[in-house]
Amino acid sequence: MPLTSPRRSALVEQVIAQLRNQITTGEWPVGSRIPTEPELVELMGVARNTVREAVRALAHNGLLDIRQGSGTYVIATSELAGVMHRRFAGADPRHIAELRSTLESSAARLAAERRTARDLVQLDALLARREEAWSGGDAEPFIAADVALHMAVVAASHNDVLIELYADLGDLVADWLRTDVGTELDPAAHLDHARLIEAIRRGDGDAAASEAAGYPFVCLAEEGRAAGLTAAGG
Repeated sequence: MPLTSPRRSALVEQVIAQLRNQITTGEWPVGSRIPTEPELVELMGVARNTVREAVRALAHNGLLDIRQGSGTYVIATSELAGVMHRRFAGADPRHIAELRSTLESSAARLAAERRTARDLVQLDALLARREEAWSGGDAEPFIAADVALHMAVVAASHNDVLIELYADLGDLVADWLRTDVGTELDPAAHLDHARLIEAIRRGDGDAAASEAAGYPFVCLAEEGRAAGLTAAGG
């Protein structure tokens, strides 16, 4: 006799799909705690065991982290992002900086060649949001704004493979930035991104690539100078 009936397996897969949708659409952002098991049972109208099995499956795939006594938290937005998070979380910081430099400089060069008027409007808006978040002095909103700007630069490359790859790295990028920035923003460590956006606007691929390539290493140098540090975003 099978341990799980086909009907039950299908129901679990439906719940997994619903939970995954909440994560991928941003309804449950990375770092947030998802509803409790009883709340999920009520929301989805299924048995507790079905919810538990679905949550465990997503935890196994790297999207969720079940923390005893605290709750279950979103740690990645896709299975590939979850794999990358586990694989690279403890990687050498210099290797991480080299990876970011390679990807982001290539994306910036392509963005300078392919950006549309709509891309430029988006980049300007996100640059302003980043500066506003910096002025607010709160690290988490600044990190979110910084990541969003970098992702918009990559999106302006109009290279679907590069965009997907960088999106799956996005959660790791945010983690790296938390290490760079620390818990407080240091006015002396502000890293301006206006030159990058202007180079993309001018269509200057060399300048855009050069600007983007250097940011991760500035962050890394700041991190090497002080252990709890405050580099203002990569």
